[in-house]
Amino acid sequence: MARLVKKRSKKSGLPPGALVYVGNKEDKKVKITIVRYHGQDFEETETTGLEGCLVFEPAAGVTWVNIDGLHQTELVGQLGGCLDLHPLIQEDLLNTDQRPKVEETRNYLLVMVKMLRYQEAEGKIEAEQISVILGPHYVVSLHESDIDPFSNIRERLRNSQSRARQAGADYLAYCLLDVVVDQYFDILERLGENIEFLEEELLSTPTQKTMQGLHQLKRNLLICRKAVWPLREVISHLERSESPLLQESTLPYLRDVYDHIIQIIDTIETYREMLSGMLDLYLSSISHRLNEIMKMLTIIATIFIPLTFVAGVYGMNFKYMPELEWRYGYFMVWGVMVLMAGGMLYYFKRKKWLGKG
Repeated sequence: MARLVKKRSKKSGLPPGALVYVGNKEDKKVKITIVRYHGQDFEETETTGLEGCLVFEPAAGVTWVNIDGLHQTELVGQLGGCLDLHPLIQEDLLNTDQRPKVEETRNYLLVMVKMLRYQEAEGKIEAEQISVILGPHYVVSLHESDIDPFSNIRERLRNSQSRARQAGADYLAYCLLDVVVDQYFDILERLGENIEFLEEELLSTPTQKTMQGLHQLKRNLLICRKAVWPLREVISHLERSESPLLQESTLPYLRDVYDHIIQIIDTIETYREMLSGMLDLYLSSISHRLNEIMKMLTIIATIFIPLTFVAGVYGMNFKYMPELEWRYGYFMVWGVMVLMAGGMLYYFKRKKWLGKG
């Protein structure tokens, strides 16, 4: 089972700013995609390392550097040297269990968010840290895995008529954040379907597997909540920011992202309340089934108590019992026992102790 909090034992005792990757070990090479666009000019290249220091010239338009993989710490150190990133910022880039946050300096803005992915086979959600560095004419995005979450943005940039192609670096940074937030809607849609399925199962035949499904859903919602709640503060900070890196024309789009986050938070809280109610329903259903079983066993025991008494009386080995010599005594005892059992069943039925009707 994936941990909600990643281990940091490998950083124990190290000085602040030490570049240590906190995440899963990877043997794959880091993939770097560099996109440059300006008006009708568009250039896209892929590499596995930073050849020298990146140069972001205003005349070259907007440069977007996307790094897939953070396990090569020396690459992050080289990037930090190119962009003049503070050592603590470089450390945060490799601490992949960071809380979503925004860091604002004179030369750049750093935004850290969580990208969520739903693992269909295991039915669980995995969180991946996305770091976006916004500069005057560049955007640098870093994420852990080699799964590219921004392929659709590249498609938009290839279209010379798209707004992303005509706008500046701040709009590109907004597009990256918008992709992350849109992914939350997809995750919540899947969680909603799972909740409806479990709700139907609870009302019909709840089992131990149902309880496991409820627990997994609560864990998934906890991961979503942990990712989304701090993000509201991040986007709100960007809306109010007076940084020259954010143009006035981009602020309405950030407000739209903020509205989406509020919708997501409301949905998450609604699902959490539904799961709490479903858990109570599950416990009530199990208790009701147990009560039904105990009621049936009690009725059976109650019927057999007088029958056991009669059988016990005539099972005594006394020599002078008056009924022992009766020719039809055995059948009469059976008749009395059947009448007693039938009478009790009829009484229970009239009292509606045997169920509905």
